[in-house]
Amino acid sequence: MPPNAGHAYASRVQRAADSVLAYLCAEFPQAAPEVWAARLAAGEVEVDGVQVTGNERLRAGQRLVWHRPPWQEEAAPLHYDVLHEDAGLLAVNKPSGLPTLPGGGFQERTLLHLVRRAYPGASPLHRLGRGTSGVVLFARNGEAGAALSRAWRDGAVDKVYRALASGTPGWDTQEITTPIGPVSHPKLGQVYAAHPAGKPSRSVARALERRAGSTLLDVTIHTGRPHQIRIHLASVGHPLLGDPLYAPGGLPLPDALPGDLGYLLHAHTLSFTHPLGGQVMTVTAPPPPELVSGRS
Repeated sequence: MPPNAGHAYASRVQRAADSVLAYLCAEFPQAAPEVWAARLAAGEVEVDGVQVTGNERLRAGQRLVWHRPPWQEEAAPLHYDVLHEDAGLLAVNKPSGLPTLPGGGFQERTLLHLVRRAYPGASPLHRLGRGTSGVVLFARNGEAGAALSRAWRDGAVDKVYRALASGTPGWDTQEITTPIGPVSHPKLGQVYAAHPAGKPSRSVARALERRAGSTLLDVTIHTGRPHQIRIHLASVGHPLLGDPLYAPGGLPLPDALPGDLGYLLHAHTLSFTHPLGGQVMTVTAPPPPELVSGRS
């Protein structure tokens, strides 16, 4: 696949600065000062529509844009399956390895980009982590989107995930209420993890099948915290098998690197009331072979 078309990253200047270069280095430290200097020298940065060199002063409220040139994105599966389609909604089955939304070096190799080729204007109502497969729901018009967004906030959407956890828990059903919040990380800066001062969170895990060294689970989530299932299962001593980030206890591994692959987690079913027709719907995405109960 050829490089993408590049992207314009726009932001509103929040505070005055003596120079554009100083502002960029302070606000976006992921790139070294010499990298920002090279981008400015290449004419990639503009302020209020005017190309800048980096020495110009900045005022709060100005519009700053970095025009990132085309780049080669990391490989990702470029397919999805349609599970349900009507005038208001679209439900698809996302494969593991495909980001839902742009970010982290991905722009065109995303589910959103693929879906909008066939369904212009479709808007995702939630997101799954890159390594998580399963149901993603899109609104196809504003009425459906507003109604389902309210239902999501009100807890009126039932969400069940299929997961492969490490170890064999002594319980068949376990309610997990470990609070989740941001914690500092030596390599990643900040990540969500188990944190006593975090937000209240609730999951219910049910064992389906015990295997050699692992357990197949169905997990119902009643809140929607970042990485909730990964953190919750780790917090009770059974992180997802192959999870590169979370250790038993629900805290991140200190040597973890950016990336979101290696574990098996699947958004299996979503149940909700159709925002236009009023009927109760359950959308199911067939799990990958490794997450099928009773596999040979």
